[in-house]
Amino acid sequence: MGDRYASFANSGPGRGLVKRLGLPDPPRLRRYRPGDPLTEGPVLLGAAPGGRLGDPVRKLLSAAGVDAIDEPLADGGHGALIFDATGITGTTKLSELYEFFHPNARSLRRSGRVIVLGTPPGSAAGGPEATAQRALEGLTRSIGKEFGRGITSQLVYVDPGGEGALESTLRFLLSGRSAYVSGQVIRVGAGNPPAPADWQLPLAGRTALVTGAARGIGAAIARVLARDGADVIALDVPQAGDALAGVANDVRGRAFQLDLTAPGAGERLASYLSGPLDIVVHNAGITRDRTIAKMDPAGWQSVLSVNLVAPERINEALLAKDLVRSGGTIVGVASIAGIAGNRGQTNYATSKAGVIGLVQSSAPGLLAKGITINAVAPGFIETAMTAKMPVTLREAGRRMNSMAQGGLPVDVAETIAWFASPGSATITGNVVRVCGQSLLGA
Repeated sequence: MGDRYASFANSGPGRGLVKRLGLPDPPRLRRYRPGDPLTEGPVLLGAAPGGRLGDPVRKLLSAAGVDAIDEPLADGGHGALIFDATGITGTTKLSELYEFFHPNARSLRRSGRVIVLGTPPGSAAGGPEATAQRALEGLTRSIGKEFGRGITSQLVYVDPGGEGALESTLRFLLSGRSAYVSGQVIRVGAGNPPAPADWQLPLAGRTALVTGAARGIGAAIARVLARDGADVIALDVPQAGDALAGVANDVRGRAFQLDLTAPGAGERLASYLSGPLDIVVHNAGITRDRTIAKMDPAGWQSVLSVNLVAPERINEALLAKDLVRSGGTIVGVASIAGIAGNRGQTNYATSKAGVIGLVQSSAPGLLAKGITINAVAPGFIETAMTAKMPVTLREAGRRMNSMAQGGLPVDVAETIAWFASPGSATITGNVVRVCGQSLLGA
């Protein structure tokens, strides 16, 4: 089922009525199409004195064919605003943010981008700098809720020594790939990851495993990874065999039928693989919704087994046999429910919070092996499952975010593809919400 309200709100008669009555106004989002420019207008750059990222960003944008300017256009029309806040070393310097954003707040095109670059508070030189850098989170999240018109706002913390690791993240955040990602805090670690030979095919030569790939978000992940050049192994339960074969054929990949909760599933998967993987996406998941007072033991355990225990065991099996290549990445699919909780989903929320825990607890050890691990946390995504929700709950899920609409499966897939890029090799332990900046857990 499509979003009829959004279609009406974007029609001629609907636009006037929505504005007159003050109703939710879902904008048309700029989503990625191969060959699109990174931005639809020049990028206005600003910086606090003493910042360390302005020159690297300028060079990066120039190499990517983006027009970077220091003075605002008289009539607006900026595609993005990027501010280097790494020079803010104390709270008295936070006024630099106001001086840049106040006069330029209305200068962005529709679906424009706001990116603030900072230093992780834990890497700051002292307490005053750490305090000021932490304050950046409030700014970027508020901008995401104020600017509207499909404009997104992000904070990117860059570790000292990570100045050469920004390209993959900036390309993602500036482009239409990040249409439904806003109000997020991303940490880029130190290092100089290799750039793809072709940014249109950043995953060329890489092998990806996607679980739960027969339909919905999983199918979208398989298609986006294949579009970006990966050889995809699509995995799902035998009951979904026909749909799984269809997805595998679409992406010119391979289909593998396997119940991930079955005894020995990890060993069976390891035996099937002909070589190491570069990308592992734990997307398979189920719901069995009931309040905990009414939930039976099977409803609790089945959700935990599929959503959390299986990814944990699959990781163990693959890593024990060196079947995730150094330079590879693991991505878990969590959920807003795992961050904010949700009535009637204690089992699901527990499992998805556990996915976040798995990412955060595994990241240091995996990084020592040259492997990154991150998670996406989708909010309301338009799928066959959400189409079956009661209309009032479905409409609430669609409207309770800064975009006033649900996301699409491709929005989750694009975020995973960014994590999977070799250019993202210093990004690990991150949890990025793909939720249009949901009011829940925000």
